[in-house]
Amino acid sequence: MRPTDRATAPDDRTARPTTQPRPARRRATGHRRRAGAALAGVALLAGLAACAPAAAAPTPAPEREAPVAGAVAPSVDGTRPGTGTPATPDPTPAPDLTRTDVDAWLDGFLPAALDRTDIPGAAVAVVHDGEVLTTRGYGWADTGTESGEPVPVDPDRTLFRPGSVSKLVTATAVMQLVESGDVDLDTDVAEYVDVDVPRAFDDPITLRHLLTHTAGFEERIRGLIGPEGTPVDLRAALATDPPEQVYRPGTVPAYSNYGNALAGYVVERVSGEPFERYVQEHVLDPAGMRTATFDQPVPADLQDDLAAGYGTASGPSTGVEVVGVPPAGALTASAADMAGLMLALLGEPATGEPVLDADTLDTMQRPALDEGQLGTLAGGLRMGLGFFQEDRNGHRVVGHGGDTNAFHSHLQLYPDERTGVFVSVNGSGAGALDSLQLREQLMQGFADRYFPAGEADAPTAVDPDTARAHAALLAGSYTDSRAMRSTFLHATELLSVTEVTAQEDGRVLVTPGPLTDRPVLYEEVEPWVWQEVGGQRTIAARAEDGQVTAIGYDSAFTLLPASPATGVALPALGAAVLVLLVSALAGPVGALVRRIRHRAPRDRAGRTARVLTRVAAASAVVAVAGWAVAITTIMGLVDLPEGGLRVLQVLQGVGIAGLVPATVRVVGDVRRRSGGWRVAGGVLVLLALGVVAWFAVTYRLVAPSLSY
Repeated sequence: MRPTDRATAPDDRTARPTTQPRPARRRATGHRRRAGAALAGVALLAGLAACAPAAAAPTPAPEREAPVAGAVAPSVDGTRPGTGTPATPDPTPAPDLTRTDVDAWLDGFLPAALDRTDIPGAAVAVVHDGEVLTTRGYGWADTGTESGEPVPVDPDRTLFRPGSVSKLVTATAVMQLVESGDVDLDTDVAEYVDVDVPRAFDDPITLRHLLTHTAGFEERIRGLIGPEGTPVDLRAALATDPPEQVYRPGTVPAYSNYGNALAGYVVERVSGEPFERYVQEHVLDPAGMRTATFDQPVPADLQDDLAAGYGTASGPSTGVEVVGVPPAGALTASAADMAGLMLALLGEPATGEPVLDADTLDTMQRPALDEGQLGTLAGGLRMGLGFFQEDRNGHRVVGHGGDTNAFHSHLQLYPDERTGVFVSVNGSGAGALDSLQLREQLMQGFADRYFPAGEADAPTAVDPDTARAHAALLAGSYTDSRAMRSTFLHATELLSVTEVTAQEDGRVLVTPGPLTDRPVLYEEVEPWVWQEVGGQRTIAARAEDGQVTAIGYDSAFTLLPASPATGVALPALGAAVLVLLVSALAGPVGALVRRIRHRAPRDRAGRTARVLTRVAAASAVVAVAGWAVAITTIMGLVDLPEGGLRVLQVLQGVGIAGLVPATVRVVGDVRRRSGGWRVAGGVLVLLALGVVAWFAVTYRLVAPSLSY
């Protein structure tokens, strides 16, 4: 979860009447899974997407009376109506940040956005100058698809699951122990825990590394999110099948749920209290988050207020999600609760009880690693201690996003302006990027309306020769540092390759651009730092010995040079599977045709080798198709039994073993002078089996361990 979490009103002053929700929208199309284009694309491994079972068409939500909404001002969302693209900057002064204006702006943006994306509901909180400015609810906490009775979102009661936004609570708890002197940010965490921490390097792994996602861990998926009733044991989750350490600590930002959960376990071990109880008593309660909890399931008196999660508003609910590593994403909270958290993190708690000293909060919200650790990557976005650097329009902004399968959230703070904004939705939307784009439009629209860019000097580009030289070095194919390279999910990186192309003028085109599905053009504004042309995104590169070794594109995400095989692996696999499919079908089809036409059967010479080769070909095709379905399912955060995966490995093994009879067949055909076409066909099948075998070994489909 990278973006997960929420809480209640600090005092009666903040209580707001529930904004009337928008009705859920009917859709003729079937439900699209949140796995999205990249995850569904795993089926390209075999070119057999059709083998996956089709999703059943959802039952549409019942029609409901249109709610009464606030007055809608035209284009108050900062976009051109109907386009979702940035509007021309308005030269008029920014409106005052008041409850009246914010409510009108939100009412003009969110109902239409929910309707457009087929997302059921949303909750928003805004704080400013030490007070809760507003909390708003839109749409439905429960569409009534199953219950028959729709329930509107109440910002003061409805509980959302903000996912990885929870990590800010975990970081706050860690920093409380730092303040008290019980832990040190730069001491090896092995001093504090009773589990073996994965290591591939001699360097210590510290809390600073864990909170900045630079401990070097690869990602793990198994057990991250489970269905309702899944037991939760933080220590067991950390000790059982931990991820491998694949990067030297402090050098490569690579988002890690495991790393954050390990930081939470430090809190549990050092404090002597279960993590959930510690953060309840020392973070949530002091922040005035009256209905917030990390408990799973939530306490009985809160269960009726828990929002249902959905793929789309017109589809069924997805059920309660259980986060297997609570510190990384198990928070449950209302919009009012999250207002309390934002005030506490801004150093102005509604309860008057600070969760951290002002200096500690400032330290958390400043970059926690420098050029000494990151090299020239430090010229780009960097992690604070738990916080992402998310500056907008020249204003300092820190925050965190969060995603479960159904809930999608974001929290941003403007520390210098004493302002915070939080949004959460309880559906993914009809499009793969709908929930991400809705949050980004809201956050950027808020910044453009209330904190627009001031008069600033245009970025100074580096000299043309340097720009062209650096662009040439930057050009190439890259994959993300958040990967699973030691497991069979290693194959998923083939579906998220980023191409960087040098332009003649020294600029670079990144395809797709970071956190988007479109190409983005960048120009170098200082050595090894590029800024989006006409935009605000920045990337930074690190070069060693004349080679670019990393591109930082977000505080905890890095692009790394792809292996030479990355560009050819999928096309080669697709071609090989097609050849094997034809080979597997050719024998029985040919025999049937000869039988129908009363022709003599083929000579028996070499028959055994031919049959075994066809069995191997069929086995390889079924295995690859099975892996495509299995990987797609797992990346949707659904765990699969090991037995089924072992069956796929056996089928894959049969395909690999088929190299022997395929070789015997080719040799026999050559010796018998069976004809050029038959020999060529045999060689083609042999090569296809070899390609599939190479892919299976390279991407660990036949590795003894089935960790993921």
